[in-house]
Amino acid sequence: MNGKRRTLAVFPGSFDPITNGHLDIIERSLTVFDLVTVAILVNLEKQPLFTVEERVEIIREEYQGNPRVKVDTFTGLLVDYAEKAGATVIVRGLRAISDFEFEFQMALMNRHLNSRIETVFMMPAERYSYLSSRLVKEVFQLGGGVRELVPAGVERRLREKYGRSRAPQTAPRRRAR
Repeated sequence: MNGKRRTLAVFPGSFDPITNGHLDIIERSLTVFDLVTVAILVNLEKQPLFTVEERVEIIREEYQGNPRVKVDTFTGLLVDYAEKAGATVIVRGLRAISDFEFEFQMALMNRHLNSRIETVFMMPAERYSYLSSRLVKEVFQLGGGVRELVPAGVERRLREKYGRSRAPQTAPRRRAR
């Protein structure tokens, strides 16, 4: 880094489970920032499908061998975590305009709480613009395939959680009449 200060960005979320849309945002972040910490929010009020430990393991497996990506957990205020971690940037993904109002409010509140930390919004590739962890779980539970939506480790763990020995089959396409 030639004596330059390395820029650390925090990408927070529940990641229950992490999707290819999340991975896309992480990869985009790595083109702008030196280091990215994927920070998993520990929320005791929610009942996640995957434990915090499982989510950490899944993401670490995905970025094994990449020293620029770290996985961590946090509780409390995101800006407090970011400052303690040495981050100057929070990365948030925007899938659709419907995400913007909530994310904008959160960014302004975070700025109010700590003006030294900036929020940067990134959009995923168009093919992931509709994708959410909730949707992945719902589609899988109903028998749909998620192979193109999540990393292989997530798909494997979904099968283990729901007791499926193999991926669900997709119905053959019907011919237009």
